[in-house]
Amino acid sequence: MLPDGWRKVPLEHIADVRTGLAKGKQSTPDAVSLPYLRVANVQDGHLDLREVKLIEVEPHQIARYSLQSGDILMTEGGDFDKLGRGAVWEAQIDPCLHQNHVFAVRAMPNIVDPGYLSALAASEYGRSYFLSCAKRSTNLASINSSQLKAFPVVLPPLSEQRGISRILAAWSRAIDATEQLLENRQSQWHALLAATLRLPSANGMGAGDNGGYPESVQPGIPNLPATPAGWRRVSLGRHLTEVRRPAALNQGDTYRLVTVRRSRGGVQLRETLTGLEIKTPTQFYVRTGDFLISKRQIVHGACGIVPAELDSAIVSNEYAVLNSDGQIDLRFLRYLSESRYFQQTCFHSSIGVHVEKMIFKTERWLKWPFNIPPLPDQRRIVEVLDTARREMELIAAQIERLRQEKAALMSDLLTGKRRVRLTAAETAP
Repeated sequence: MLPDGWRKVPLEHIADVRTGLAKGKQSTPDAVSLPYLRVANVQDGHLDLREVKLIEVEPHQIARYSLQSGDILMTEGGDFDKLGRGAVWEAQIDPCLHQNHVFAVRAMPNIVDPGYLSALAASEYGRSYFLSCAKRSTNLASINSSQLKAFPVVLPPLSEQRGISRILAAWSRAIDATEQLLENRQSQWHALLAATLRLPSANGMGAGDNGGYPESVQPGIPNLPATPAGWRRVSLGRHLTEVRRPAALNQGDTYRLVTVRRSRGGVQLRETLTGLEIKTPTQFYVRTGDFLISKRQIVHGACGIVPAELDSAIVSNEYAVLNSDGQIDLRFLRYLSESRYFQQTCFHSSIGVHVEKMIFKTERWLKWPFNIPPLPDQRRIVEVLDTARREMELIAAQIERLRQEKAALMSDLLTGKRRVRLTAAETAP
């Protein structure tokens, strides 16, 4: 049931749905190179213009495929959760074209507000429609121009559309500002990490300098800097040992199996199984505070500390479980794993013909030298880095709350459950 004064109309009645330019195989001598937007540039209601490519276009095609301020860019295909979500073009690059997998929806300005229409497409209402008519291929989906033109637009009066658009834009600005704050904190974090560990962080290498490997892999030659005053240059094998606590599996008992996420994402529960369901019979217990390394994924930074809630979980022999003799705080070792040098030693301690099939050799890795500060200094470094990390986690949690609150408000505004208060001037014809 729509509120009074609201109506529902097909998109094609209130906007021109424009398909993009297909990349031609050949071009004439008159063709010119112009920037154009791809699916990768339209991300979940936002535009990512950090990498805009050029396309050869004939002069007579420029006007047809050029974007105008107020055009709503929507993807033809992509991730199911992000399919079709619109972003308003504001002529950040002029002229700029769009490819055939990106629709440009040019709304009639006297009927529909572009910001409102973009929000509606990105809402749960819009998402439900696009998913209902999308063609699915694995985890991807696609819609065609006919389906987009038939999108049933819920249309309040224009003044109310503009009010809704202003409110949601204010929330978007708050989220953008908080995301920028988090990005700044992350840059400061990597600088702090490098300063305290006296080693460049693993994020200090750009993707373009990574020799074609994934960003999570750091394959370069390990180069340990000079040992700082008061620190020791020692191999980790002097203080770390691999421990094995065999688990005798009983078929009827339940066991928790853990895994380690890539890019130092931490130890987490993978699944809970009975002894009968566990296919690999050789399993080992882990304890709170153990340092866990995935032998198949450490080239991607898969290592971490076992948290208290996963004490007595089990892992197979594809994991290295390390303990310290007390001279290395394993929390310090966890932060040391954020360094490029640590990751490079892991890469060079692994064997295999392909990065996804490399196997970590613990005994080889324990021979690499590291610069280790005295134990009290290790603990102070951990305290400083813990504090900085908690600050980033608080900002990230704030961003998530803002997104949830905006989504709830958007749902209410776009369904008329909550109405925008307009001034007399705004409601006048």
